[in-house]
Amino acid sequence: MTSANPQPDAVPGEVIVNVFGRTDVGRVRDHNEDAFLVADLTADNASLQPEVRTHLVGSHGSLFMVADGLGGAAAGEVASELAILTVQAELRAQWRSAPERNAEVFARAIKSAAESANAKIFAYAVEHPESRGLGTTATIAGLLGDTLYLAQVGDSRAYLVRNGVALQITKDQSLMQRLIEAGELTPEEAERSERRNIILQALGPEPTVKIDLTYQKVRRGDTLVLCTDGLSGLVRKDEIAEILQESNGDLLTACRELIDRANENGGPDNITVIVARFEGDGLISPEEAETVGHAVFPLPGTTTPTTPRERSTDGPTKPFRRRNTAALPASESEPQAAEPPAPVATPRPMSKRGRSILFLVAGILLAITVLLALRIYRTTVIHRTHPEPVHPTAADSGIRA
Repeated sequence: MTSANPQPDAVPGEVIVNVFGRTDVGRVRDHNEDAFLVADLTADNASLQPEVRTHLVGSHGSLFMVADGLGGAAAGEVASELAILTVQAELRAQWRSAPERNAEVFARAIKSAAESANAKIFAYAVEHPESRGLGTTATIAGLLGDTLYLAQVGDSRAYLVRNGVALQITKDQSLMQRLIEAGELTPEEAERSERRNIILQALGPEPTVKIDLTYQKVRRGDTLVLCTDGLSGLVRKDEIAEILQESNGDLLTACRELIDRANENGGPDNITVIVARFEGDGLISPEEAETVGHAVFPLPGTTTPTTPRERSTDGPTKPFRRRNTAALPASESEPQAAEPPAPVATPRPMSKRGRSILFLVAGILLAITVLLALRIYRTTVIHRTHPEPVHPTAADSGIRA
C-alpha cells in the first residue's frame, strides 16, 4: 500500500475543511487530562473560531491533534498540554520557515515535532521528580493537499469515515494490538481483556520514542475522526459512522452525540474527539477499489518495518499500565510477562516463643544423636573384644588349600 515516496496529488481546485472538536471529563474522573489542537497552519491560527472551523487548505496545510495525559493528579494534564504546545511551536518553527514545502518535509516536520514533545515532557519529569511517570498519548494528523500525514504514539486513534463506513487508519501501540497481530487474540477478545489498558509507548516516560508515521489519501466527503480511548474504548467504529450520518453534517452535534454515547456507556475516562470533514472541487470522489487503512510513510533515510513482529519490537516497547490515568511500568516487553509480577512477601521476624521452641527441638535432636552414637560405639567395642568364631565354608577351604 506504500509507494517509494508518496506525494499529494496536484490539487486544481479548493480543498475545504469543516472541523470541530470537544473534550469532556467523563463521569468518573475529577479532572480532565486530555487536550486537543485544531489549526489552520497557513493562517497560523489554532482555535475553534469560525475562520478555522471552516477554512481552505492553504500552502502550509491544516493540523489536528489529540493527546491523552497519563500520570495522575495534575501530571497527565501537564503532559498533554506540553505535547500540544510543543507540536504547535515546532511546526511553526520547522515547517512554516522551511525553504521548500512538499510531502517529505511536512511528514518529517510532524515526526520531529512529536519527538521534540517527547523530549520536553521527559525533561519536565526529570526536573520534577514528584511527576515521575507522566506522559501522554498523541495522534497527530496534518493535511497537505489531498493527503493526511499521521504521527502516532500510544492508543489514541484516527478513523476515516468514507461512504458511511468508519475504518481505523492508525494502529494502537498497545499490548492488545501486539497480541492481535501475533494471532494470540481476536479483536473481540482484546476488547474484553483485563489488560486492554496496557500501552507500549507514550510521549514522556522514556528519553526516546518510536513514531509511527503513516499517510492516507482523502476524497471528497471523507470525514476524519481523532479521539482518545475514552471514546474508542466505549463506542464502536460502526456506531461512530452511524452518529456522523445522523448528524447530517453538523459537526458540533456529531461531537456532542459521540461524547454523550461514551458517557451513556459509563464514561470512566476523559473523552476527546475531533471531527473534520473534507469537501471542495480540489478533491476527487472516492472509488470503490481504493484502500483505506494503516500505510507507512517511508521517509528517506529510515527503515520501514514490514512485518508485525518488526513493527512491534522496533524502538522502545516498555509497557505502561493505565491506572487512574497514571503511566506505571507494567513489565518487560514480552506479552507473556505483561502483567506485573505478584509482590514477594517479606519474611516476618520470629517471635521469642518461636525461638524457644526451636532451641528445645534442636536440643532433643542433639541428645538423640548423642545416645545413638554412644550405642553404636559400645556395640563396636564389644564386638572387637569378643569376636565370634569364624566357620569357613567349603568354598573358602578349597581356596585356602
